[in-house]
Amino acid sequence: MPVIYKDTVVDAGYRLELLVEDLVSVELKSVEQILPIHEAQLFAYLKLSNKKIGLLINFDVMRLKHVAN
Repeated sequence: MPVIYKDTVVDAGYRLELLVEDLVSVELKSVEQILPIHEAQLFAYLKLSNKKIGLLINFDVMRLKHVAN
């Protein structure tokens, strides 16, 4: 994902893992626990890509389900 600042492309190396229907940014993890840094990464990608919907999925669990904080 290119970062553009004042009409200059900055080679920052950001990569969206999945972009669904040019609408939903999906960030995939396989970690013991989702940490605030993982959420911050998703929020940064949302801001840089000008998207409003993001999904953070952790595959290092027995069962994928919604967990309310």
